[in-house]
Amino acid sequence: MLNNLSDKFQDIFKKVRGHGKLSETNIKDALREVRLSLLEADVNYTVVKNFVKNVMEKCMGEDVLKGINPGQQFIKVVHDELVEILGGGSSGLTKSSNPPTVILLAGLQGAGKTTFAAKLSNYLRKKGEKTFLVAADVYRPAAQEQLRVLGKSINTTVFTIDGCKDVVKIFKEAKIAAEEERATTIIVDTAGRLHIDAELMNELVELKKVAKPQEILLVVDAMTGQDAVNVAKEFNDVLAIDGVVLTKLDGDTRGGAALSIKSVVGKPIKFASVGEKIADVEQFHPDRMASRILGMGDVLSLVEKAQESIDQDEMARMEERMRKSQFSLEDFLSSLQQMKKMGPLGGLLKMIPGMPKIDDLAPAEKEMKKLEAIIQSMTLKERRSPDILNANRKKRIAKGSGAQVSDINKLLKQFDQMKDMMKMFNGMKGGKMSKMPNMGALKNMKMPF
Repeated sequence: MLNNLSDKFQDIFKKVRGHGKLSETNIKDALREVRLSLLEADVNYTVVKNFVKNVMEKCMGEDVLKGINPGQQFIKVVHDELVEILGGGSSGLTKSSNPPTVILLAGLQGAGKTTFAAKLSNYLRKKGEKTFLVAADVYRPAAQEQLRVLGKSINTTVFTIDGCKDVVKIFKEAKIAAEEERATTIIVDTAGRLHIDAELMNELVELKKVAKPQEILLVVDAMTGQDAVNVAKEFNDVLAIDGVVLTKLDGDTRGGAALSIKSVVGKPIKFASVGEKIADVEQFHPDRMASRILGMGDVLSLVEKAQESIDQDEMARMEERMRKSQFSLEDFLSSLQQMKKMGPLGGLLKMIPGMPKIDDLAPAEKEMKKLEAIIQSMTLKERRSPDILNANRKKRIAKGSGAQVSDINKLLKQFDQMKDMMKMFNGMKGGKMSKMPNMGALKNMKMPF
């Protein structure tokens, strides 16, 4: 997410840390590079100009100049200003005082409205809402069928009227059906166009009058940069939108849309879609996004993702088995599968503060898949008691998993190291180790992927 911009900020910060103190000269030099980086990221010119001006004024303050760590002070000022242009505080969805709450999704064709409708439904269901999807895109071929398939995958009702082109009629009947199901939230997926036109806007205005939505969310493609900002301005002028959803933030985007929309349009970014899976959507937090852009990680989002994705009962069971030194290959396989639920390894590593950048995570991802295949090719008895793995068993497992016997031996060796480490930490009593660990062994220990 915003990788190029993040890399450039890291290079700028390294140069600033090299100075003994902040001066007008080195601040100007750093901000010149910041300005170019933001413009290359397709951030609005006026936004960049105000950003640089505000950072300069705060960095030249007396308190900053007297500081003993100029690098950290400069980073803090840049971080705080990024938070401001991204929207300041987080903006969640509001609920209607007279349920069901109606959320109307608008945007151009290809922005990802239909997929986001299902993602938002899934997100709200996890929050305890009973959602109801309305397929009101009556022009794009297969749009209604796409929403039906997505709705079925998350066990959510999708309402439409085959062959009907009257979106107002579709909504009226959908609302009756939603109330009968006692839905708390109705999410309306509307039609888009390849460009903004009078027909599209008139249809949305009429639908707005009837639906009286609590929230109008504009779905924009982050990969379109400043075009996304222009689209947001035009939709807001006609519909008075309540917020923006940025999709495809996991793509090859320059990030200008995320850094410009709030300042230019005056409407908050409420959600970000960060992947292709139904679960790959998150509430937009300006402070967390600023931290990610600056390479400072995002621990809060990582914790939330873990809480949503991981089976807490299963984790508690594994923790207990670790304490009793009963952790097996079966438990290790379960932990790998739990980790996969949280998303791609690269996205998780970026949320960890201080984690060095790894340009190519494909080998690690491939290794994890290989480990899964090896363990899944074992019998239950072999997973629980790997000591019984003789040469013949290893050959059978290698054949079944498409791996080499050497891969199995490597896994078993590293797994033994992991168990030794667990025993070492289990020796902690009253804050002290009952036995000093072999620190050399700990230093040389490697994870199996």
